[in-house]
Amino acid sequence: MAVTKDQVTEALKEVYDPEIPINVVDLGLIYDVDIQDGTVNVKMTMTAPGCPMHTTIAADVRRVIQNIEGVEKANVQVVWEPRWTPARLSEDAKKRLGFG
Repeated sequence: MAVTKDQVTEALKEVYDPEIPINVVDLGLIYDVDIQDGTVNVKMTMTAPGCPMHTTIAADVRRVIQNIEGVEKANVQVVWEPRWTPARLSEDAKKRLGFG
C-alpha cells in the first residue's frame, strides 16, 4: 500500500514542540514532504535557529513517520532557510498564540 502525503501530515500532527503546545504541522514547521517508493523525506525547520530541542523534535518526526504502514525509511532534514515566521502558523495556532 502506497503511503500518501495526507497520511504523513496526519501522523505529524502527533508531534509537538515541547515548549509550545501546538503540533509541528500547525506551527508551520514542516516545509516539504516527498514520498518515493516507501521512503519519506521531510524538510522542516524550528521556530528559532539554534533551538535546543531540534534533535528531539526531528527524532519524534522520524519516529511517527516510521510507524506509518508502508514506510520503509524516513529521512528528516532540519533546514534554516527560509526562516520560520509566525505567518506560517495555521489559523487555529494563530488564535491560540494570540496572533489573530
